Amino acid sequence: MSTRIEAAGLAAGQPDAPSSGGDRRATKPPKQGRGLMSDGRRRSPVAIVVMTALVALWLLPTIGLLVTSLRDRTEASESGWWTVLYNPANFGFTFDNYRGVLEGTDIGSGFINSLVVAIPATVIPIMFAAFAAYAFTFMNFRGKDVLFIAIVAVMVVPIQVAFQPMLNLLGPRGLGISGEYLAVWLLHTGFGMPLAVYTLRNYMTTLPKTVIESAKIDGASHFQTFWRLIVPMSVPALAAFAILQFLWVWNDLLIARLFLGSGENSTVIVELQGLIGTAGLGQELLTAGAFISMALPMVVFFGLQRFFVRGLTSGAVKG
Repeated sequence: MSTRIEAAGLAAGQPDAPSSGGDRRATKPPKQGRGLMSDGRRRSPVAIVVMTALVALWLLPTIGLLVTSLRDRTEASESGWWTVLYNPANFGFTFDNYRGVLEGTDIGSGFINSLVVAIPATVIPIMFAAFAAYAFTFMNFRGKDVLFIAIVAVMVVPIQVAFQPMLNLLGPRGLGISGEYLAVWLLHTGFGMPLAVYTLRNYMTTLPKTVIESAKIDGASHFQTFWRLIVPMSVPALAAFAILQFLWVWNDLLIARLFLGSGENSTVIVELQGLIGTAGLGQELLTAGAFISMALPMVVFFGLQRFFVRGLTSGAVKG
């Protein structure tokens, strides 16, 4: 049975074989020359100019942050970072800011704490949301549509309104887990589940139902169908949401500040907030620390970017 299920899954991604009486001539791929896209269409000059301008505007703050992180406090206060662009010869860069962050602060332990927070807070909601999305897509039960609408409706509720009840529930008078990793895992799972269920359910509606029906005829259970067929075919959507959830949890300040505090479990973002003192003291360390905190999210995004657009847009017009 397992062989037949795997064969059905492979067949879902294969094109139909040509009929015996049909045209068997291979279709030549469009030529991709200069100024042409992969499908043979010519690139629009307007689109090129607009995209170049958007990329430049998007990178401008990052470039300014990088330049400022390589200047000492005196130079940064005397002139703007943009002066380096038209007078680079007088730019005396230094790595003292990075050295001060790594040696004089607890940002290293905050980096590890952020990993401890972000990885489970990304995996747990994806795991539960994938099960829920499968049920909403391929199973029939009473009240399915009403329950799905209720889950989607939760997305419009600001998470800030839940902080006081959550502080009461997780604090000393409640479960007593405030300040521990479990508290932020539960919060990020609860806040991330509605969007995850919505995204994955919309993606799963685009999958071929004939494969699921074939597996059902072969006697496969829902558990076998989910793990052997749906999960492999849903990798783009799972990776796309994993990127969003990981970046959200990694860059979160409010939840980490309220439910973990600035103690030994503080995240890298909370440590960065503590670098800036009164009257702007420590701002040169803040720019260097910001670049250090950006390293891992950039690796995650560029490592999974090929799934990102495909996963988010495949189910955008469904459901």
